Amino acid sequence: MAANAGTAVNAAGGGTVAAITRDTSGVPIVVVRHEGDLMTVYTGLDGLNVAKGDQVSAGQSIGTAGSGGFVHFEVRRGFESVNPEGYLN
Repeated sequence: MAANAGTAVNAAGGGTVAAITRDTSGVPIVVVRHEGDLMTVYTGLDGLNVAKGDQVSAGQSIGTAGSGGFVHFEVRRGFESVNPEGYLN
């Protein structure tokens, strides 16, 4: 998704921050675990407002968009990708 640098990136739903890792360029990857075996994945972020183990609510800011001009958003049910359209606020 296109996003200007510094734009707030919000959790698509309530859950627990299950992991925060970094890609090969050092850009954070945030994984939020939700009920029903769902996970949301966010990358292309700059500043983070959450840490591993934090509880987040729907719409809560998890960080800001980086300078790359986009944010990657993915929804997974177990190991399968799910169409994210119905999870965007």
